[in-house]
Amino acid sequence: MNAESARPGARDAAPSDTPRERTVGGIYAFSAYLLWGFLPLYFVLLVPTGPWELVAWRIVFSLVFCALLLSVTRSWGRLARIVRQPRLLGLTALAGGLIYVNWQVFIIGALTGHVIETSLGYFINPIATVLLGVLVLHERLRITQWIAIGLAAVAVVVIIVGYGSFPWIALTLAASFSLYGLVKKRVGPTVDAVSGLTLESAWLMPVAAVLLTVVGTTTGLTLGTAGTLHTVLLVGVGAVTAVPLLFFAAGARRVPLTVIGLLQFVAPILQFLIGVWVLQEPMPVERWVGFALVWVALAVLTVDSLVNARRRGVADVAELT
Repeated sequence: MNAESARPGARDAAPSDTPRERTVGGIYAFSAYLLWGFLPLYFVLLVPTGPWELVAWRIVFSLVFCALLLSVTRSWGRLARIVRQPRLLGLTALAGGLIYVNWQVFIIGALTGHVIETSLGYFINPIATVLLGVLVLHERLRITQWIAIGLAAVAVVVIIVGYGSFPWIALTLAASFSLYGLVKKRVGPTVDAVSGLTLESAWLMPVAAVLLTVVGTTTGLTLGTAGTLHTVLLVGVGAVTAVPLLFFAAGARRVPLTVIGLLQFVAPILQFLIGVWVLQEPMPVERWVGFALVWVALAVLTVDSLVNARRRGVADVAELT
């Protein structure tokens, strides 16, 4: 889920700003969020694999899948150029650490009956990103953005007090992914999606090795022990990780950020619906109130973003005339 510039094919290298390109970009971005929205169901299908083993295999098979992509597209030279830049290498290591935290917590939530809470994390994520702009980048916020942050804070308090539990999964997902996005912005377009995920997965291989060793010596590894379909699905986590990322990167290069900002709600909405209607997770009144406050905050933030983007567009036109 990041806006780095991937090049799945030669044609994507220099897309023209045409209605057709914008439509194609919208389809790419929507497809990415659609796939991310259904991820909890995919992970549930992988039971009896536990969350620690599953994350380890996700790292391993993501690296394998990316290596295959780099070979097919003959892009190893691009990766080599990135490796020769210590600053970029350091940033990809930091990004790898953050995405590990995000993957691990998300899978724990998906496999322990907390899919609704994972959706809350991604609903909060845009607000966390705005807050990071203040704390890290020292940006000045508009009053409507402060209102959105305030509503989100009240929502968390309502969930803690009313529902009786601290939403650590949601807050960790929001924090880790917003920080991951900040690091990816620092990396910039010099690191494409495939190379970025390759390096992040490579940095995490020692973590995967430790996880697989611990699981293997305690509860035992499940790869190859739960049937052919389970094995295929478990090996497929590499593709499931990389394909939406490539779709998103291809889409983000073709459509305005305001469109991406609206489409990003597709994934948490789907996760929320899956948690409530498919997995039948509890949704008491206190949770509904908390989610409602978050949704109001997001509505305020979205309207503010659209109005501000329109004003900037009008100002740009005025400067040109």
